[in-house]
Amino acid sequence: MSNSWLIVNGRILDPASGRDEQGDLLIIDGVFAPPGEAVPPDAGRIDATDLWVTPGLIDMHTHLREPGWEYKEDIRSGCQAAAAGGFTGVACMPNTRPVNDCAAITRFILEKARVAAARVYPIGAISQGSRGELLADFGELREAGAVAVSDDGRPVESSQLMRRALEYANDFELPVISHCEDLGLGRGAMHEGPHATRLGLRGIPAAAESVMVFRDIALAECTGLSVHIAHVSTAQSLHIIRAAKARGVRVTAETAPHYFTLTDEAVGDYDTNAKMNPPLRSADDREAVRQALADGTLDVIVTDHAPHSCLEKECEFEKAANGIIGLESSLGLSLCLVRDGLLSPLRLIELMSLAPARILHLPAGTLAPGAAADLTLINPDLPYIFSEGDIRSKSRNTPFLGRRLPGRAVLTMVDGRVSYRKNLSSTAAAPAHDA
Repeated sequence: MSNSWLIVNGRILDPASGRDEQGDLLIIDGVFAPPGEAVPPDAGRIDATDLWVTPGLIDMHTHLREPGWEYKEDIRSGCQAAAAGGFTGVACMPNTRPVNDCAAITRFILEKARVAAARVYPIGAISQGSRGELLADFGELREAGAVAVSDDGRPVESSQLMRRALEYANDFELPVISHCEDLGLGRGAMHEGPHATRLGLRGIPAAAESVMVFRDIALAECTGLSVHIAHVSTAQSLHIIRAAKARGVRVTAETAPHYFTLTDEAVGDYDTNAKMNPPLRSADDREAVRQALADGTLDVIVTDHAPHSCLEKECEFEKAANGIIGLESSLGLSLCLVRDGLLSPLRLIELMSLAPARILHLPAGTLAPGAAADLTLINPDLPYIFSEGDIRSKSRNTPFLGRRLPGRAVLTMVDGRVSYRKNLSSTAAAPAHDA
């Protein structure tokens, strides 16, 4: 089957060039073609009327669970979920079993991903076994194909080790992604506040995150190096990040849809599908996250896709595992920010495609001629009720089942080859192949 396509009448959104206009896009042999290029006779034709034509979405914070936790998710099923959500690439965190702290695990992940529905970008561990004691071999990880380092799921508690990680990673142009959590303050089950008190659960204060955000920004400022802050959830953290950016500190930051959509009230009466780390915060924190996406304090929207089986979720709240799935629901939830007038369509695609590509130094996030044809077609006005039928993940741990979402991805392409499609009207140029 050819991987050449003529996409017509779409709203082309390319934040790399600032392009936001109605037009056509030609793909020849899996590569975006320059304007005026002749359409190959075997090219398929897609009518993208009323659709957004965007660079493929990239999630820089995904848990694929393989190796070691394949009953929750594996690389194949996680990439199917990614493609269904409009993602052409996912960066997978290293907290597997064993931890991805060496070349052998990185190569294993890449080999398993070779025939997956989305590109996989492994993230290596900062420390050996993510124990926070000795640094992993960043050079080995980089050579094997790692695109960043992180001990996500665990903070690097030693300030000295974190400083050395920033310096060492810089030698290999590896971004450092920091899970900011003071474990001394963070040993609770949900956000510290009246809802935790009502439920009789130990609370996690906002300071458990923000004090470590302050530390890692101080280390970045001290060394003149860059740091990326993962899954920001609090107004305090955002105040620190905003001030640091104003001073010229090299800091970037991300958040996830649950932090700009839900509050700690979603825990209700011990709903473990609303248990995550960092926890859902207050209404004021949620509004601060929304505003930080609009004003540029936050650089990226990630999913923090964290699949768990019923074994880890159908138990006492304090014993339940942290995390929710997010690959299939992230775009729909993020489109709510456009619907609410908080983000422009171009800004949303920047947050979900171009920005993560730039932070991870990936050749992606653009519709420029010559770039690989990783592409997402989005219907922003296709309301639907998010249900289990929309989930390709092995796991179902999400508080968003039954929620009405304003739109969704209807087609995902990687290298010009369709990895997912849904209800897309497709016609053919002769000879042709349907999407």
